[in-house]
Amino acid sequence: MAGVTFRGLSAHTSMARWGLAAVAAGAVLGATLPSALHGVTAAWETDRQSLVWLLERVLGFLAYLAMTGSVVYGLLLSTKVLDAIAHRPVTFSLHQDLASFGVGLAGVHGMLLALDHAMPFTLAQILVPGLSPHAPVAVAFGQVGLYLALIVVASSYLRPHLSQRAWRTVHYVTFLAFVGATVHGIGAGTDSTQPWAHWLYIGSASAVAFLLMYRIGTAVLARVGRAPVARAAAELERVRS
Repeated sequence: MAGVTFRGLSAHTSMARWGLAAVAAGAVLGATLPSALHGVTAAWETDRQSLVWLLERVLGFLAYLAMTGSVVYGLLLSTKVLDAIAHRPVTFSLHQDLASFGVGLAGVHGMLLALDHAMPFTLAQILVPGLSPHAPVAVAFGQVGLYLALIVVASSYLRPHLSQRAWRTVHYVTFLAFVGATVHGIGAGTDSTQPWAHWLYIGSASAVAFLLMYRIGTAVLARVGRAPVARAAAELERVRS
């Protein structure tokens, strides 16, 4: 099997793969979209002047979904699960794009606070953790998470100038950024008590936790499996010398 290179799945199954993806996406949207639209519509009917506030909420959730997708994608990449679906450069590019998209949306989400007439934020309150007039601890988690995510995204673009070890070390910060975003959404989000938002956070956190444990487990098992081989090789080298 040595030297065999994966060249992607057969083009004859592309229709089936896209069909399954569409069914999965439809199931998720069908389960969550009606409740989300109902909540947004109710808020719009209550106060039609709160367009900025609505945009803040929408962009916040989109940013969180993009970050979750990026983290999940990264864990699947590290376990080489995605190698059975597409070429690694393609999947890595999508992982990087999701992270960049999430950071961009989160940045706009934060800056819109300066335009919110109900509770306007100053520039310092937007940028400096702990100064928020609303849920300062939870908002601080989100601010720190955004800065950490920005560092990770920047490291991806600087990868040619970084060692593999340094790049991997920086990427571990992704999990802290995800925790920060989750705490921020639950603690500072006005929709966190809604069932659809509640399950969104639980589902995202559960998926990341499961894949992280799986990644750690496979790494430990691989290391344990390599140990006897390494010892046998060392003993053989000692006997030969």
